Amino acid sequence: MSEIPKDYVANDVETKWMNTWDLSMYYFDWADNTRPQYIIDTPPPYPTGNFHIGNSLNWCYIDFVARYKRMRGFNVMFPQGWDCHGLPTEVKVEEMNHITKNQVPRAQFRQMCEDMTRGNIVKMRNTMLRLGFSNDWSNEFITMEPSYFVKTQKSFLKMHDKGYVYHEEHPVNWCPRCETAIALAEVEYESNQTKLNFLHFTLAEDGNIKLCIATTRPELLCACAAVAVSPADERYKQYVGKHLIVPIFGQKVPIIADDAVEAEFGTGVVMICTFGDKQDIRWTKVHDLKVTKAIDRCGLMTNAAGKYAGMTIPDCKKKIIEDLKSENYLYDQKELDQNVGLCWRCKTPIEILSEPQWFVKVKPEEILSSADKIDWIPEYMKVRLENWTNTMEWDWCISRQRIFATPIPVWYCQKCGEIMMAEESWLPIDPTQKQPPKACSCGSTEFYGETDVLDTWMDSSLTALHVSGWDSDKTLRLPTQMRPQGHDIIRTWAFYTILRAKALENQIPWETIMINGMVLGPDGHKMSKSLGNVISPEDVLVEHSADAFRQWAALGGSVGSDVMFRWKDVVSASRLIQKMWNIYRFSMMNLDNFAEKDQKAFDTKKLKQTDLWLLSKLNRLIAETTDMMENARFDEAFKSIRIFAWETLADNYLELVKARLYGDNADAKNAARYTLFTAISTLCKLLAPFTPFLAEEMYSRIGSESVHQQSWPVADEKFLSDDAEAAGELIKNITGEIRSYKSDRKMALNAPLKKIEIYNVKIDASDISGATTSPVELMSKKPEFEHVPVEVKPNQGLIGPTFRDRAGAVSAALKALSPKDAENMKSAGKITVQVGGETIELPENAIEIKKEMISGGREVDILNVGDAVVVIVK
Repeated sequence: MSEIPKDYVANDVETKWMNTWDLSMYYFDWADNTRPQYIIDTPPPYPTGNFHIGNSLNWCYIDFVARYKRMRGFNVMFPQGWDCHGLPTEVKVEEMNHITKNQVPRAQFRQMCEDMTRGNIVKMRNTMLRLGFSNDWSNEFITMEPSYFVKTQKSFLKMHDKGYVYHEEHPVNWCPRCETAIALAEVEYESNQTKLNFLHFTLAEDGNIKLCIATTRPELLCACAAVAVSPADERYKQYVGKHLIVPIFGQKVPIIADDAVEAEFGTGVVMICTFGDKQDIRWTKVHDLKVTKAIDRCGLMTNAAGKYAGMTIPDCKKKIIEDLKSENYLYDQKELDQNVGLCWRCKTPIEILSEPQWFVKVKPEEILSSADKIDWIPEYMKVRLENWTNTMEWDWCISRQRIFATPIPVWYCQKCGEIMMAEESWLPIDPTQKQPPKACSCGSTEFYGETDVLDTWMDSSLTALHVSGWDSDKTLRLPTQMRPQGHDIIRTWAFYTILRAKALENQIPWETIMINGMVLGPDGHKMSKSLGNVISPEDVLVEHSADAFRQWAALGGSVGSDVMFRWKDVVSASRLIQKMWNIYRFSMMNLDNFAEKDQKAFDTKKLKQTDLWLLSKLNRLIAETTDMMENARFDEAFKSIRIFAWETLADNYLELVKARLYGDNADAKNAARYTLFTAISTLCKLLAPFTPFLAEEMYSRIGSESVHQQSWPVADEKFLSDDAEAAGELIKNITGEIRSYKSDRKMALNAPLKKIEIYNVKIDASDISGATTSPVELMSKKPEFEHVPVEVKPNQGLIGPTFRDRAGAVSAALKALSPKDAENMKSAGKITVQVGGETIELPENAIEIKKEMISGGREVDILNVGDAVVVIVK
């Protein structure tokens, strides 16, 4: 056995194993049908180059599960994907190269995005390896590569054939800054204040009558298609069916009645524009109103705005309010609180534009029925999906007006306008770079390719299907077993993945979904560069270790809850690693090459009570930890392991059996070695999912293979014993009381006592003798005590010379009391004695009563430990 260093140098150990491990031991075996499969639909992070701490928390959870399941005998796939496509990369490339996407050829811009992405993937991959994640790199996927996005394109075509995908002009959420449509789930909301503007509209049928309208969007007057009132509002019933003249622009619009109008809001008369908000869309559709495009894709006013054309929305709003005031249309303004929809990427207020787009039909009943078949950890997270699904009003807009994304495999005939869908045999294909190999039904061969691309969620929502072998030469292994993800993308990634698995294979994508919370900064707030509270995993690795970081993740809280990063937790984790190393080092130094073969050959009938106590506690730990791991209670599992290692094993068992390990009794020594070897080897395996580097370093001197290729421990019921634990606890407690006794008297803990007698219990006291370096005798009969009150404490309770002069008489009077009376008065806190015919009352703290005499006249101290009476003979 190699020499075990005193100090555990984490960085050296972790670097060694990171460079030594054969990563193929983590590979999924597609041909293996003997073991149960456990496929994890791993989140593909966006390749920013920084594997941030939120990713790291989630991946720790995934790795805990993956390592545990492998040890339980599962054929585990923990794949790593990269969700490459999307707007953030385009924006970064534009910033770095001081260009816009339209200033270079489309193919060149895409290549620039791909090059930057590949470099970022390398950086993030290295961080993941350094953190000890057991990814299956043989099943790595990169969504921007044709081998992956060909599946995205095929899924698009298949869903089109099934009636899920359609092309239509429809109001969509639009970001004027990013110049693209965004999905409903990508809209973020922020509270702010705006002004409610009160305007006069003139009745077309009678120019002397004006109706007052309140609006927050006067810049959309040119797109006003109608005004609406509540049918129950008596103020306006007479005007329904008539018309109003829109200020400044002069178009005549109908007055309609609709139950959705709130008579109490504003003036009770609402302007319907195309489109100010979602309600405008509903009214436009229900009442078949004219649609006027007032805002273009860049967020500028169109020609429909007349003299305001070309202005930005804020500028137009400012100018039109000035004109309304000058022409006496605007008569009042009031502050109004509102929620504004923002683009998730750039935080620009979104607009609702009517644009031709590609959509996926959402069928809420399919989503909800599938969600009910999935186990949610924690269960309450399912409500978030249900709430989102039940409030969905639009289908999923899947087309984006960008470049770096999966091309939509579609062309448009230049002659007749017919849409030509690609055939699967043509894929992968970029229609902007290649023409279809056949003519249109009208005979034309002139096409222009679809320049819109697919929403990146169309790529990532396919991950469950991809990792389970969909559209490959492998047998489909759907559903996968687990989806781990953050709660912030339940309404996107979880929602879309369920939709796609149902649409394409009529199955649920996973059996279980495990939701993690967010990481908060040391100040308790969400991590943000502006707040200066961002911590990266690399920061932790420089100061501490991967295993310390992983402990923080395990102990941060229950899955689903937000986790605060605190440096003191990482420091504490580092100390635990050194403590565990100390336990391991001491154990190995005293095992004298005791190995697995010796463990198997040992006769367990030779085990002593203390050994049986530890082994029962160990096997109970195995059973409890296994249950916790099955239910993703990682914090509870690791706490249990830590308590057992630090308190049960180190602070108690090792102290109890040191004498045996150092002694000459071969049977007693080997019993301790057997127990200690079993505990250490088991702890290596229990720790392996959490602290893989430490567990490997320890196990490397015990086993011939990696600890990560070992089986998870199974509780041995023959060792589970309440009686053994009760006896062991009593031995531990008696020993602890004797140590405290020595410590209170400033004695060295290894100082021998004259003799220790233990009454009332039947235990093996040999370990107590060894741990206390004192002779111990078990007494078969109960002791008989004499209780002797002793001297009064000077100046306690009585003041002045009277007390001092009469202390001797008081002490004599106390000693004359019967033991029972003295104890009763002591318990009552009121001690009285008769001295010279006078009753003297002493407070309870004025005397001390000790059980100092046992039958036979010996001077002793008595310790009561549970049912045991421990007599220390002086």
